[in-house]
Amino acid sequence: MGLFTKDIETLDDLFVHTLQDIYYAEHQIIKALPKMIEKATAPDLKAGFEAHLRETEGQIRRLEQVFRLHGEEPRAVTCPAIDGIIKEANEIAGDVADKQVLDAALVAAAQAVEHYEITRYGTLIAWAKQLGRADCAGVLAETLAEEKATDEKLTAMAESRINAQAELAEA
Repeated sequence: MGLFTKDIETLDDLFVHTLQDIYYAEHQIIKALPKMIEKATAPDLKAGFEAHLRETEGQIRRLEQVFRLHGEEPRAVTCPAIDGIIKEANEIAGDVADKQVLDAALVAAAQAVEHYEITRYGTLIAWAKQLGRADCAGVLAETLAEEKATDEKLTAMAESRINAQAELAEA
């Protein structure tokens, strides 16, 4: 099923397709986070990535709950957007030699992922409410709150220390 093909005819179809999209994205994030943990040098950044890995596992379980609430089997569809965000993050991280600059790059890459997730979950909540699925919206809202909190933590880390250390790195 491709976006805006005949297979998507109703808001309900679009809701299910987007659930499948974010389900795929969360699985890709689970695969990417261990690499980010390995590359991070700042202890708080490494710990934050480890915590988010565990959190993402819970988010996948919540998505599976939403699928079931909505009468669907959990299924993923390829999400080119998250694939591109992760590919770009890997390319940038591979090009950075200085560890402090690498940490700043990892924060930026993680925030790109968070912002994608925030848009998807916000949209899914709005559609769930429109479809009369307050039960689904409530479960999705838990994940949206976690994604926003993660983004705020990343911003705080970057602004309080990581970006300043990257600026001081020797060229």
